[in-house]
Amino acid sequence: MVFSLSAHAQSTDSGNTSAAAPQESALPAVKVQASKDALPGDLAPTFAGGQVARGADFGVLGQQKMLDVPFSMTTYTSKLIEDQQARTLADVLANDPSVRTAYAFGNFAETYVIRGFQLQGDDVSLNGLYGITPRQLVATDALERVDLFKGANAFLNGASPNGSAVGGGLNLQLKRADDKPLTRVTLEGSASGEIGAHIDIGRRFGSEGQFGIRVNQANHDGESSVDGEHRRDNTTAVSLDWRGDKLRLYADFLYQRQRINGGRPTVNDFANFIPEPPSATYNYGQTWSFSSIEDTVGILRAEYDFLPGWTAYITGGARHTDEHGEYSSPSIQANGTTTATRLGVPHKEDGTSAEAGVRGHFNTGPVSHFVTAGASIVRVDSKSAFTFSSSFPTSIYDTPQVPYPATILTGGNLSDPQTVTLNLMRSVSISDTLGFLNDRVLFTIGARHQELLTNGYSYAGVQTQAYNDSITTPVFGLVVKPMQNVALFANHSEALTIGDTAPNTAANFGEQLPPAKSKQWEVGAKYDNGQYGASFAAFQIEKPLTFVNSSNIFVADGTQRNRGLEASIYGEPVHGVRLIAGATYIHATQYDTGTGSTDGNKPIGVPTMMFNVNAEYDVPVLNGLTLTARWIHTGSQYLNVTNTLSIPAWDRFDLGARYATVLFGKPTTFRASVLNVANKSYWSSTIGGYLTQGAPRTVLLSMTTDF
Repeated sequence: MVFSLSAHAQSTDSGNTSAAAPQESALPAVKVQASKDALPGDLAPTFAGGQVARGADFGVLGQQKMLDVPFSMTTYTSKLIEDQQARTLADVLANDPSVRTAYAFGNFAETYVIRGFQLQGDDVSLNGLYGITPRQLVATDALERVDLFKGANAFLNGASPNGSAVGGGLNLQLKRADDKPLTRVTLEGSASGEIGAHIDIGRRFGSEGQFGIRVNQANHDGESSVDGEHRRDNTTAVSLDWRGDKLRLYADFLYQRQRINGGRPTVNDFANFIPEPPSATYNYGQTWSFSSIEDTVGILRAEYDFLPGWTAYITGGARHTDEHGEYSSPSIQANGTTTATRLGVPHKEDGTSAEAGVRGHFNTGPVSHFVTAGASIVRVDSKSAFTFSSSFPTSIYDTPQVPYPATILTGGNLSDPQTVTLNLMRSVSISDTLGFLNDRVLFTIGARHQELLTNGYSYAGVQTQAYNDSITTPVFGLVVKPMQNVALFANHSEALTIGDTAPNTAANFGEQLPPAKSKQWEVGAKYDNGQYGASFAAFQIEKPLTFVNSSNIFVADGTQRNRGLEASIYGEPVHGVRLIAGATYIHATQYDTGTGSTDGNKPIGVPTMMFNVNAEYDVPVLNGLTLTARWIHTGSQYLNVTNTLSIPAWDRFDLGARYATVLFGKPTTFRASVLNVANKSYWSSTIGGYLTQGAPRTVLLSMTTDF
């Protein structure tokens, strides 16, 4: 199912005519151009306002209309990123009612909670490939689209490197040259003192625009809205492409460097109470703490239309990461005291990923077929060492700044970290989408066979683990279109989780369990009239739980079950008014946990109710002025499996405005955003069993000019 460009007619004169003596019988000549299919690599069109796309990249199924697939997906565009001044993926996903964001354990990496399940940053794909996305924090300057897949997706994308893509997945699409030349300069700043600049240049060359180049360069530096927290980043991206009649070639280069000094960390809570959060801007981190991450990524892709309606593709990418951090998170002890330690981690990582496949259409009588077959491989080599200090007293309210703590424990080679984990994932997939009644009924059936290999090594270089297992994950999906703009859908899909390893407290310490399947059932409806769209889904996801049982054996016997309802609307339902709004209700329980005290309880970090309302209003009395507002609500969340500790529900309000005008003959847009207008202090997440504090009031300013 590919997107089509509308046919159009162009009037031409047959010769000069005279107003005094018109030609009585001559009609103007009409040149008719037939409908032309868009190239497979072309972006899906957007709803009115340009913030949300009407289609997306669905892994092995390729670019598809939302109405044609039996899955839930929302794709946010670069226009939304620019207009909302979104700096990281968390800023983009703040628009979605199914997602909440927190920090990862002990550092400043973003982690995403989709349908109540945690998605780690290492399990985000880039241009459809796992294992090559920049680690921990991803800047948005080079991103054209952010595909948010909701639900289990092992068939569409394969198993994620860390196996956390249970409740959903994220795919990032890099910018490419458009048909229209682009030279865009953005100057940015914040009330806290951060400044930045972003240059975005795109051109096409050749008699038919066959060659394209897109270059993005962005730099930001300065104090964040958290006291004493300094952030600096640099992004360089170059995308090249060549598009012929049958052959298309792509090459992408991405360099990203992030540096955070004195960042505000997460809080570990081992007490029998939840502490009140300090003031919104207060920083309980240590001034010597930092995180430095440098990523270099390269991607190549080729597509060839070897027969009408049939395309073969091959793509591959590589990433090198050089990372070093000194981390220190406060821990509130059972006796009420607060302590911290220092953990220093030099880390290097090399990821490679490749995929090849074929897609095509054919008919058998009245039944159409869209078939896919593919193979993929992902290899991630993680190299680490560490230093560790003794504990020292601290506080999250009156934090003493201590000298850099001395090292009491070291592991690995600090100057040249060696491999601690080597993951290799190989898979093959096949699917067929059968179309009935002129494709008003679409039934998809497919399967992916995945092989997982993991080798683990001690910091002394001794192999401690050799793990090899395989598993097959099926998919079934149905789409019924009772009307042109309406689709009803249902699916059964699965996620694949790499087997957890027994902790050192278990009798089978070091044993890795077999890979586990998480199963999803989903039904829903979608609406798309071009101006705006809406969706509704009811889902159930069951994920195996692992724990140490009463015999002190680490087992996978429990289950976390998330049942939920989602509803969203996006686009421009009323002229001059744009909405991205929705709500998610999740009833999450855990059962068969091996202990009656936790059976039936809610899992950690899963709010029952979430909703988002993001609205834009074009002021009619002043052409070019747009006012924006956003309301984010998140329900309470438990911090422990016994459900005795929880954080309260929280609300965040954002306001903004932008003004588009012409300045010295150049289109120019001024933007201002205020996030967390009330400067509310709150714990935003308990995912992972620790506390993440919400960001304070943040004022962002920018000016964008097209030359």
